[in-house]
This record gives sequence, C-alpha cells and structure tokens, in this order.
Amino acid sequence: MLKTKFPDVTNKISRKIGSVFSRMHLPPTAWTFLSIIPAIIGFYFLVYNRDMFLGFIFFFISGFFDAIDGAVARVTKSVSKLGGYLDGIIDRIIEAFLLIGLLLFDLPGFFIYNYWIPSYLPIALLLFFGSVFVSYSRAYASQKEVIVSEKILNWMPGVLERTERLFLIGIGMLLYYVNPVYTTYVIVIAFLLSVITFLQRVFFVVKHGVRR
Repeated sequence: MLKTKFPDVTNKISRKIGSVFSRMHLPPTAWTFLSIIPAIIGFYFLVYNRDMFLGFIFFFISGFFDAIDGAVARVTKSVSKLGGYLDGIIDRIIEAFLLIGLLLFDLPGFFIYNYWIPSYLPIALLLFFGSVFVSYSRAYASQKEVIVSEKILNWMPGVLERTERLFLIGIGMLLYYVNPVYTTYVIVIAFLLSVITFLQRVFFVVKHGVRR
C-alpha cells in the first residue's frame, strides 16, 4: 500500500539507502542472501530462547537488509529479473521463519463467543493467506498474462502488502511485553487484512485483466 500510494516518498527513501550502502561495493544479491542470517538468528531466539524482543531485533535487521538490496540495485543500475526473482524467494523464506517461529513460540489463544481459538490457527492462516495467496494472486495474473502491462500490475491494490504486514507483526511482537495475548490479536488482524488484500487483488484482476 505504501509503495502504491506514496511512490515518491518510498523512492526517495530507497535512493538514500542505496546511495549509502552502495559505497560498500557489495552486489545487491549479496544483501539479499545476507538477510537470511539475522532471520535464522531471530528464529532461534523465538523457538529456543523464547525471547520475543531479541527475535524482533534480528527480524528487524533482516528486513532492513532486505530493503538494502533493491535500493542498491536501483542506485547502481544493476536491477535484473533474476535479482528480483531471488529477492522474492528469500522474502518468502524469511517470512516463513518469522511466522513459524511465532507459531512455535506458543502464544496464548483466546475465546470468541465461548469458542477457544488457539494461537496457531491465525498464525497458520496468516502464513497461508498473507505470505502465499497475496503474492500468488499478483504473480499468477502476470504468469497467465491476464494483466500484461507492468504499469497496471504495479497499480494492483493491497491494504496490507508485505512491508505493512511485517510492520504490523513487529508491533504485535513488541506488544507481547504489555500483554502476550495482544500479539495474538495483532496476528488475527493481520490475517483478516491479508484476506481483504487478496480479495482486492482478485477483483482488480477481474476488472482490469485481459478477457480473451
């Protein structure tokens, strides 16, 4: 949503990040693969140390590294389709580490109308809809050539795209220290917004897609 609604702001921030980190002379793909390391460490802290704060810190570092690769690629004019593909694959792996780490963290569940909702249910649904279906709905529209214009494809709406989704989950991780169940509530909200995003994209493709 941020990239779609505020492209000038996000591009300006990206250029600044790219200009700073391009001085390290690391290729964009190096930053892409480096982002996995803090994600693995964050996963360790969530699953084995049960430390939500350190888990948050390392996944935050991973997300920042992920922002660097694209920024460096644009500044150094080394953007490539292969780089974009690898970036997308690593993004899904990192998000899986985060959500599976939260799933194994054993967050508290809650009641809805006398029905017990275990925490693993919204986390699994968020993994399914947020990380898989939202991305799949865009990629499949392109693969099937229902939308052939890259410009129209980039206009595809989404109230909770990956950046916003991870930001929201990060807030939920910090709210764990206020009340652990708040983290579960935030994950439920993220799941519901991911479903809305998925539906937005499907309706967008139906409206703007090629009919043939």
